[in-house]
Amino acid sequence: MVETDHHHYPPPPQVVVPPAAPPNFALSRGPTWTPAEQLHQLQCCIHSNPSWPQALFLAFQHYIVNLGTTVLIASTVVPRMGGDHGDKARVIQVLLFMSGINTLLQTLIGSRLPTVMGVSFAYTLPLLSIINDYTDEACTCEHDRFVRGMRTIQGSLIVSSFVNIILGYSRAWGELTRLFSPISMVPVVCHVGLGRFARGFPLLGNCVEIGLPMLILLVISQQYLKRIHSRGHLILERFALLFCIGIIWAFAAILTVAGAYNNVKTATKQSCRTDRSFLISSAPWIKIPYPFQWGTPIFRASHVFGMIGAALVSSAESTGTFFAAARLSGATAPPAHVLSRSIGLQGIGMLLEGLFGSLVGTTASVENVGLLGLTHIGSRRVVQISTAFMIFFSIFGKFGAFFASIPLPIFAAIYCILLGIVAASGITFIQFVNNNSMRNIYVLGVSLFLGLSIAQYSAMNTTYDGHGPVRTNARWFNDILNTIFSSPATVAIIVGTVLDNTLEATPVDDRGVQYNNGDDRTEEFYCYPLRIIEYIPTWIILFFYRL
Repeated sequence: MVETDHHHYPPPPQVVVPPAAPPNFALSRGPTWTPAEQLHQLQCCIHSNPSWPQALFLAFQHYIVNLGTTVLIASTVVPRMGGDHGDKARVIQVLLFMSGINTLLQTLIGSRLPTVMGVSFAYTLPLLSIINDYTDEACTCEHDRFVRGMRTIQGSLIVSSFVNIILGYSRAWGELTRLFSPISMVPVVCHVGLGRFARGFPLLGNCVEIGLPMLILLVISQQYLKRIHSRGHLILERFALLFCIGIIWAFAAILTVAGAYNNVKTATKQSCRTDRSFLISSAPWIKIPYPFQWGTPIFRASHVFGMIGAALVSSAESTGTFFAAARLSGATAPPAHVLSRSIGLQGIGMLLEGLFGSLVGTTASVENVGLLGLTHIGSRRVVQISTAFMIFFSIFGKFGAFFASIPLPIFAAIYCILLGIVAASGITFIQFVNNNSMRNIYVLGVSLFLGLSIAQYSAMNTTYDGHGPVRTNARWFNDILNTIFSSPATVAIIVGTVLDNTLEATPVDDRGVQYNNGDDRTEEFYCYPLRIIEYIPTWIILFFYRL
């Protein structure tokens, strides 16, 4: 037997096949879009301008949109204060006048964004507190009660304005905004629009036969009819709002003259008829607002603290509106020093409003920011021209009262679209963060839900006379907390900022903080006008630049 050798060779190396990459479902379903800081369909950005004739009509649209909220708050509050139709007309004149002045200041030396400074509904609860105090006191007549209430509002606005001035020009507000990231700005900007849903369809529903046709006509004409002709595309896209207001306003006048509202409820008459505002008959032909026109201001500590809470809320809402305006006007995110000086200037505006006897303070108008997105025109010059309309019609009262007689459901139909555009612009900030991060989903979901839920709880537990869910023996303390927690945007900015800065993010870029860092274009968008800088001392320029 011959033995054969058995050689044992090592087994061949096993080739490890790498696991197949998961399929990219986004590519399989179509193209993807990279994050874009500027909207592609924007036709005029912040520093580009349409032709002068178009700019005039666009500016008039901004005036009309701002007029709606002005008339709404005056029509709601002045009768409860004891004022008559003449008092309401004078209040509207002062509100429009101060809106024009503050808008011009903000666009020149404030935020420099195309934002209209309109009335703020954050002051409603402090106003109701003042109304309740004077309702319980004995007054010789209702007009005296109204004048005393206006004098108290004057004093409260003057004192509370220093809160915004200090927060802004001490750099405190700017340092706070450094904590903001796109993930925390999503719920804030969304709630700036969605938080005003009561001014939309609920107000429209007070007169459906006017408000609903306005809503449908505006959507059809601005989005569908513009496709018929290339020239009509430009006209309807930018000026459909004016055409629709004219058509529906004429329709409401026909219904009024035909007697359609002769046998309806009083509330329906107030909402539907075109002759129930009584502003044209009661407004003076010429009236220039002047300081202390209601008399010497009255200072009460309890009312001042309530106004301080409203001032903080208006600052938070203005901040969210500034981010939306930057997005819809093609500008970079407003840096910290710009937000500081804008809030400080808003405080100076409140001081002027207290001196001139305004009913409420101002905040950045959300509705007018939505108009930037509707017309695709984010020009700063257009907003600056609109201030001329505000000041002109506030002085020549009869002419301003004519447009102020537009039924409120028409404005409500407009706000259904404009507020929705602002809310949607807040959603676009999600593109700058990691959408697949469970941490970001948690922050976004909790702040979105609590912003609406807490504010709704506050509204459901607020009585007709302004007593909110916080009811301690200190009314001033109640007013501060109830005002803060009744604002969805303020609640969202608190919850979102706290969660976003306390929960660990891995990696840090998931939060999208690099979006707020700006770039070389930031100075171009937010610098002061050249001629203004020439007349300002250097040390003042350096001081405000560092804010």
